[in-house]
Amino acid sequence: MNNNLIFFFLVILFVVSYKRVLSVNHASLPPRGWNSYDSFCWTISEEEFLQNAQLISQRLHAHGYEYAVVDYLWYRKLVPGAYVDSLGYDVIDEWGRVIPDPGRWPSSKGGKGFSEVAKKVHDMGLKFGFHVMRGISTQAVNANTPILDVTTGKAYVESGKIWHAKDIGMKERACAWMKNGFMSVDTTLGAGRAFLRSLYHQYAEWDVDFVKHDCVFGEDFQLDEITTVSGILKGLNRTILYSLSPGTSATPTMAKKVAPLVNMYRVTGDDWDNWGDVATHFDVARDFAAASLIGDNGLLGKSWPDLDMLPLGWLTDPGANVGPHRTSGLSLDEQKTQMTLWSMARSPLMFGGDMRKLDDTTYGLITNPVLLEINSFSSNNKEFPYITSTHEFPLSKQGPKIRTRSPHHMGVSEKLVVGLSSCHVPEAKGWFSQTVEENLEQICWRWGSRSKKAEPFCLYKTEASLQSDEDVEYSEKYRGKLHLHASNREGFCFDTSSKRKRTSKEHKRASFSPCRLDANQMWELSNNGTLMNSYSGSCASIKVMKANTAPGGIRSWIATGKKGEVYLAFFNLNSARTVISTTVSSLSKAFPTINFGSCSYKEIWSAKEYGSLQHSLSASVDSHGCALFILTCT
Repeated sequence: MNNNLIFFFLVILFVVSYKRVLSVNHASLPPRGWNSYDSFCWTISEEEFLQNAQLISQRLHAHGYEYAVVDYLWYRKLVPGAYVDSLGYDVIDEWGRVIPDPGRWPSSKGGKGFSEVAKKVHDMGLKFGFHVMRGISTQAVNANTPILDVTTGKAYVESGKIWHAKDIGMKERACAWMKNGFMSVDTTLGAGRAFLRSLYHQYAEWDVDFVKHDCVFGEDFQLDEITTVSGILKGLNRTILYSLSPGTSATPTMAKKVAPLVNMYRVTGDDWDNWGDVATHFDVARDFAAASLIGDNGLLGKSWPDLDMLPLGWLTDPGANVGPHRTSGLSLDEQKTQMTLWSMARSPLMFGGDMRKLDDTTYGLITNPVLLEINSFSSNNKEFPYITSTHEFPLSKQGPKIRTRSPHHMGVSEKLVVGLSSCHVPEAKGWFSQTVEENLEQICWRWGSRSKKAEPFCLYKTEASLQSDEDVEYSEKYRGKLHLHASNREGFCFDTSSKRKRTSKEHKRASFSPCRLDANQMWELSNNGTLMNSYSGSCASIKVMKANTAPGGIRSWIATGKKGEVYLAFFNLNSARTVISTTVSSLSKAFPTINFGSCSYKEIWSAKEYGSLQHSLSASVDSHGCALFILTCT
């Protein structure tokens, strides 16, 4: 008996010690790998995936790229009629869990799931991952499949009842950009938690190393599901890196709630190969760095704000039903800017191009040793605001150039947009209720005292209407919530849903659509003047936006290296070549303890050695390009 007790305590000690080791090492550096989305959308096959994985192993693994990730809809049949938001084409098991489409993933036949693919990826020295959606599939709810209890291997039973998919699926909380695909599960129910547990136990049985959980963050925020899944992952015998997506409208305040629960989380909408998407990342990266979220505590280790994949090389198109067929639309300068910003912000690096057509230029960029050193080991990463600029305008192809100082802000036309933001910012507080006539009330936005907009913006309110017996089932959850109407759009309600995922440069905006029992159309007016949406937990506000303007200006980032070196990046967001400058005294404002007067420096992209740093540092930077300096100080 004593020997058994000793053995038992030794086992417990080993498990606790192993968990402690994992907590120190898991995601200790920004994760790095390859994801299929930018090159294949959802259409990738087992053969295509393994071909890419083999090339990652051979060409990128030595540079720290260790994850090979299948993006979404690996369970959807690639047949006529199937597309991103189609219904009825998914492969599910008897418990309502999606499983790989055997037509595209033949090794999954016989209930093997992804276990054979994972083994092959592991044999290549890599780690295997895939994408999952929020909650439960609409197809499983329509089939009303039973819920698996992993502790018994049988259907989940509670209070003498066998629970099914319709008991836990929340139809009014369908994913906003894939309404026919997936909906939230009610995590307040034991059966809802049991279903999520059955999913992640299955993933662990398949030997998965990385899960990208989509439609749960940003404007699709689902903290209850994230918390539940994080707890399940923490209790598994297998360590799985936990990633969240998408990040449209994500804020540092929101991120601080999830950072301890995950290992990486998107902070923008989808990033594609156009300059507008790249340029929008500067403000976001700045804000998350300023909030000290880079490398913050995470699930069994650290967590990292994710600026999204790198759409470089050979790609497909957003939402397409075809694989790679074109080169990246970014110029080489724009690609260098993207890689430099991602590295300076220490974002996870997930390459998205087809490895089978990886060109030398793209390969050199994503394996640049200085960028990867910065990405992995730099510290004190932040935006550096102490810079000035002059524009260069050529008078002719052969003629001389003139330089002129440019103002940072130019007058442009403005337009008003009903948008969404965090409920904690002052800009979200300005809503109030007023009675127009008997039984008719409005919810209005009060302009600030400095605004010239005197007339309030108003919507008419009604209680959310119930249309069927099934709707009554949800009525208690949304008691007191409002439908909001425009006066000239009878039957149309204020709605935050989108029929597709938004890209990084697109702003989240509310609109009007036919009224229905949908959390995207449910609103609650708080005493503090915020109007909160029941789907995302975000609040409505009236924003003044510049119309028809492209991103411009100059930016700079600074960081320190592990050997004491200083990294300084200049970024030119303007449409013309710009000279960007800073001074020794300005650099000292960023790092007062460093003697910048004793530095020598060089620029990476030009490979130019400048020698000793004197009073100032300048670079002539091409449109949408960047300069990256290493300063070595004594």
